[in-house]
Amino acid sequence: MTLTEINFDGIIGPSHNYAGLSLGNIASASHAGQTSRPREAALQGIAKMRHNLRIGLPQGAFAPLPRPDRPWLAELGVGSKDAVPESLRYAAFSASAMWAANAATVSPAPDTADGRCHLTVANLKTMAHRSHEWPDTLRQLRLAFSDERHFRIHDPVPPAYGDEGAANHMRLCRAHDAAGVEVFVYGVSGGPFPARQHVEASRAIARLHGLDERRTIFAAQAEEAIAAGAFHNDVVAVANENVLFAHEQAFADKQALYADLRRMLPEVEIVEVPAARVSLADAVASYLFNAQLVTLPEGGMGLVLPEEARGTQAVWTWLQEMAAGNGPIRKLFVVDVRQSMANGGGPACLRLRVVADPATVDPRVLMDEAKLDRIASAIEDHWPETIAPGDLADPALVARIESARTALLDAMDLRELL
Repeated sequence: MTLTEINFDGIIGPSHNYAGLSLGNIASASHAGQTSRPREAALQGIAKMRHNLRIGLPQGAFAPLPRPDRPWLAELGVGSKDAVPESLRYAAFSASAMWAANAATVSPAPDTADGRCHLTVANLKTMAHRSHEWPDTLRQLRLAFSDERHFRIHDPVPPAYGDEGAANHMRLCRAHDAAGVEVFVYGVSGGPFPARQHVEASRAIARLHGLDERRTIFAAQAEEAIAAGAFHNDVVAVANENVLFAHEQAFADKQALYADLRRMLPEVEIVEVPAARVSLADAVASYLFNAQLVTLPEGGMGLVLPEEARGTQAVWTWLQEMAAGNGPIRKLFVVDVRQSMANGGGPACLRLRVVADPATVDPRVLMDEAKLDRIASAIEDHWPETIAPGDLADPALVARIESARTALLDAMDLRELL
C-alpha cells in the first residue's frame, strides 16, 4: 500500500455570503454586510486546486453542504414551507463548511493502534452557524473513506467539549508514510474572544484514534495569539513532515513544545518567524501561516500562500529571505483566494489533509483536470454571481442555491448526498 498525502479542498458553496458570524475572526467581522461573489469564490477555489495538481500534488474535493440546512431548521420549529426567520437565516445559509480544515481530525494509519486511518468529525459547537455542519460532513466522510479495512470514521466528541478539527492539529514525521508525532493545540483563554478547542476534546480524539502516548503532545495556544485573531492554531503555525513553521508567539509554552518535539522526532526542523520581523497583526492579516506547507515531488518543501502575504511588506520580505536561505522551505507559490480570505479563511483553511493510499479512497472525490473542468462548468452555469445583504430572504435565490448544489452533485456523480 502506497501512502501519500492528499489535500481535500472544500468547494465553496453557492450561498457564500458575508454575515460576520465568527467571533474572533477579524477578517470575517470586518467584511460583515458586504456583497459576496459566490461564483468568483468557488472558481478561485477550483483554480487553487488546479495549481496544486499542476505542481504534482494529489488533490481531492468535498462538495458543499445543503443550504439552507432544512433538517436543522426543522429542529428549531421552522417548516420546509416557512420563511426562514431573520434571527436564524445567516446560520442556516452559512457556507463555512468550505473550510475543510475544520471537517475532522485525521490520524494516519502509521500512528494508530489498529493500523487504519482514523477521522473524527468536528463538532464545531462553539459557533451556532457551524455547530450543525457535522451530520452532513460525516455523511461525506463516510462516502469518501468507506473502506473499513483502511479507515475508521468517528462521530463527534460530545458537545460539552469544543472541537474544531484539523485546524488545531499538526503532525510531524520523517515522511508521510512513517510513524509521526501528533500535536493537539488547545485554547485556555482568548482574551476577548472564545478559545474554541478544548483540551478534553483533543485528549478524547487521541484515545479514540489509538495514538501512542509517547508520540502525542498537547500544547496550549498562546492567549495573545487568540486575542490577535488567531482563532485556530493554523493561523499562527503549520507543520509538514519534519518541519514546524510557526510564529514566535504561537504557543503558551513554546520551549516545552520544542523540547518534546526534538525528543520524539530528533530530525525535526523548527522554522520560527520572529515577532520583531512579523507582528501577530501582520501574520493574521496576511494569513502567512494559513499557507499550505507541502512536500514537492522533486524534493524539498514549498508554501502555497494567499495574495495577501505578498501584499504585506514585512511578511513578503521575510519570506523571500527565508526561501533564499539554506532552510527546508525553498519555494513560494501565490494563489488568489480573496473571496475566502475576506470571509476569514486562507489556503490551508480550505483543505483537509489525509494520508492514505489513493486506491482506497472513493475515486469520485479525487480530482484531475477533467473533473475540475466539469465542476467549474457547473459553478459557472449555476452559482449566483453576487449575494448582497438581505438577498437570502428572496425565495428565488433560495431555490437557485439549492438547484446549484444539485447540479454540482450531478457533475461529481454524488447524487446520494442530496
